[in-house]
Amino acid sequence: MQKVNIGIVGGAGYTGGELLRVLLRHPNAHIAFAHSTSNAGELVSKVHADLVGDTDLKFASALDQNIDVLFLCVGHGDATKFLAANEIKASIKIIDLSQDFRLASTATIGDRNFVYGLPELQREAIKSASNIANPGCFATAIQLGLLPLASKGLLKDVYTTGITGSTGAGQGLSNTSHFSWRANNIQAYKTLQHQHLNEISQSLALLQGNENAEVNFVPWRGDFTRGIFVTSIVATDLTLDAVYNLYDSYYEGHEFTHVSKNNIDLKQVVNTNKCLIHIEKQGNKIAIHSVIDNLLKGAVGQAVQNMNLIFGLEEATGLHLKANYF
Repeated sequence: MQKVNIGIVGGAGYTGGELLRVLLRHPNAHIAFAHSTSNAGELVSKVHADLVGDTDLKFASALDQNIDVLFLCVGHGDATKFLAANEIKASIKIIDLSQDFRLASTATIGDRNFVYGLPELQREAIKSASNIANPGCFATAIQLGLLPLASKGLLKDVYTTGITGSTGAGQGLSNTSHFSWRANNIQAYKTLQHQHLNEISQSLALLQGNENAEVNFVPWRGDFTRGIFVTSIVATDLTLDAVYNLYDSYYEGHEFTHVSKNNIDLKQVVNTNKCLIHIEKQGNKIAIHSVIDNLLKGAVGQAVQNMNLIFGLEEATGLHLKANYF
């Protein structure tokens, strides 16, 4: 069985821990090292306590370049700094989970060019890529709700709201990530100026062939740990049946994105790499609901999905995960 030798930089955070959980159960994955400067020499399971009994791996302080792929689970801006400070062998693939290389204007550093890693948008380009810029969590949920319409040039004004769990803010504490603030509380933030809007606009323009689509987005902080629920409002003269036919056709063959005619909820996708989509219509407006797990389909799960595509593995390998429904 083909084994992919893997290095992880930023292994102590939420995404690093989630990546370890997935890869430890991936039949083709071998974790060569998980790098963490602040936790070097400590057992991974001391930081990620749910991995007690699953691995004896310790955090490394050095970078072993005898690997096939390097995952960068670092903060925004830190991936650029890391690659500038460390010469990584050209043969090593890089999958970056930060926002540093998602835009065409920032997709190149040195001799490396990054491909935007949304499989439902450009699966074939990912298969031949050496470096992947993994999409943002909100960006993933919003785009998956809109791509079929964009593929037919049907998007113009889009009004989107979305709510995310506390893990979307990262593991570091802030005023809005403390339990006492989050509990029984909701707040809008970065109204109409969220950082994921640029990558969303780029993808929709690429697929639609023009820049007519304007996404007006209000994100919300929610009183739960993980998951994203997004609703986008779009005007269309298509019947509801025609819209569903369009979505079913677009996502045929995409194993992780499913269109449902029943109401959807977060518990159906938490702990999975799925995106579920449900559509409603009133008058000439449709509401497109999409739900994902922000740490999996919105981050780590999609990154492993991209790894599978790059190395010629079956796309869903290691990602058949059961939802935490109860």
